[in-house]
Parts: sequence; structure tokens; C-alpha cells
Amino acid sequence: MLCGGVGAARFLRALCSVVPAGEVTAIVNTGDDTDLHGLRISPDLDTVTYTLAGAIDPERGWGLVGETWEAMGSLARYSSVIPEGSTAGGTWFGLGDRDLATHLYRTGRLAEGALLTEVTAEIAAAWRVEVELLPMSDGRHSTMVTLADGGEVSFQDYFVRLRHSVPVAGVRFDSDGSPATPRVLEALSDAEVVVIAPSNPFVSIAPIRALDGVDQLLAARRESVVAVSPIVGGEALKGPAARMAIELGHSSDVAAVATLYAEIATALVIDPVDEALAEAVSAAGMRPVVVPSVMSDPAVAARLAEATIAAVQ
Repeated sequence: MLCGGVGAARFLRALCSVVPAGEVTAIVNTGDDTDLHGLRISPDLDTVTYTLAGAIDPERGWGLVGETWEAMGSLARYSSVIPEGSTAGGTWFGLGDRDLATHLYRTGRLAEGALLTEVTAEIAAAWRVEVELLPMSDGRHSTMVTLADGGEVSFQDYFVRLRHSVPVAGVRFDSDGSPATPRVLEALSDAEVVVIAPSNPFVSIAPIRALDGVDQLLAARRESVVAVSPIVGGEALKGPAARMAIELGHSSDVAAVATLYAEIATALVIDPVDEALAEAVSAAGMRPVVVPSVMSDPAVAARLAEATIAAVQ
């Protein structure tokens, strides 16, 4: 499964209720990874890990349940002495006290020369996550957001610091040239079914697709690739996907999602609220599969997972 953060994590949890977790592989976006306070932060990998471990904060959808924020609160002491231009001591990106342990471990292992794929597997094992979690690449691939006013910021600056409240004019990926890992390409080739999670097509799924060979592999096996729309009734279930679609020149509906995925996936799962747009999805080149897609409870989520897999089996 191609994954972003919160929506993908919830779908993965549902998928593991109908398919053995050990048979599931999640290829996770790392385009929004960032370095803060000298630590490597991988937000989507951590959200997926904590969700599958049953440790996610259910209200926020990210971070750990029962989290405390003493370290971030203590950093505020230094706000009055930070020199102009310094990024030290920033508190705009909240790191919980328990969550810090994950970033400390990841950073330490990477400093020893371990690959992100190795470290991710170690973290998943520590949390007793049976799903195989794969970062999309072991290299650096940063999602950069061009703002409508002409400026450019990193994804985390846009999403967290600016609270994704400013209009955007474009998205690009600043890469060190590292490819998708061999295991990622193998998983995409060998999987019985490939699912594109209900994640933001522009900043969660697009970074994975931007890696050499990924779209070619998906297109070659298009008949066994299914996507779940992250937009329901013209709105994103989580995050700025619908607004970004409009700002980037698309409509904010399932027909636009179909246009984005038609070359690499044969079916698009849409909610009954969008059933009137089923013909538009077909016209865009995808077969619509209508099933409740708002994961309001475990039973609904399980039915969604079953219908998604069945769509291309």
C-alpha cells in the first residue's frame, strides 16, 4: 500500500482486521521528513507505527496517547534570547516527551550509518507492529511548497508552522537523487493487490510516485491497483487535499482524484455521497467502486478494506 499519514494509518488498521498483518506491506512517504533540534523526524512513518501499535492519540490522529509536553514547554524559556536568524529552540513543531524517544533512536542509528529502512524495521519491531513498514527511499526527498505569494517553504513549514492556511501555487520535490529502495520496487512488483491509501495525492502520494520506476511499475500492473479517494463530498477527510486541488488547478471532487490516478490504477473507491459523480470517474478512466469510506467505526472500516481489496482481486 502507498501511504501518507493519518488517513493511510487508519486504513492500514482496518486492512489488518481483514488480512493478516504479516501479509501487508506499507510503502510510506518520507517527503515530509525534517530535521529539528538535531533530530530526524519522520512524521508519516511514526503516525503509521503508532496507529498500528494502538498507541496513537485518537483525537489528534498523530502523536502518542497520554503524551506530555514538558520539553517543549521548557524550550519556551529560551525564546527571549534566540538570536535573529537562529532556528534553535523552535517550538512551532510540537514534539511530545514520549515521542522524542523515537526521534532520538532514529537519529542515533542513522548517525551510526544504518539505513532508514533498517531503522524503520527496528522501530516497528519495538512497537510490535507486524506490518512491513518501508520508507519510500533511504535518501533525502523533501517536499517543497510554492506559495501563491511567490515564496517557497518546506512541507512542515506549510503544514504546521503556517497551519496550511495560505494558498499554494505549486509543489516540487527536492531530491538527492536516491532511488526507491530495492525492497520497495520488489513489493510493488510482487504484491497481489496494490492499494493507494486515502492520502493527499499532491504531498503524500506524489512524492512516492516521483521516484524513478514507481509509476512505470504501477502502470504495468494497473489492473490490480486500486485507490481510495481522500476526498468525500468535495472535502478532504483530513488535511488540505481539497483546497490544494483547487489551488493547483483541479476540482475538489472524486473526478479530480480519478484524473490524477487513472494512469496507474484501474478502480477508485468513492463514498455513496459521491455516487452522482460515478460517471465522471468512469469518464476520467477509472472504475468507480461505491462503498462507505468514512471510517466512523471499526465495522465500517473493515467493510471498506474488504471492498477495496475485492475491487481488483
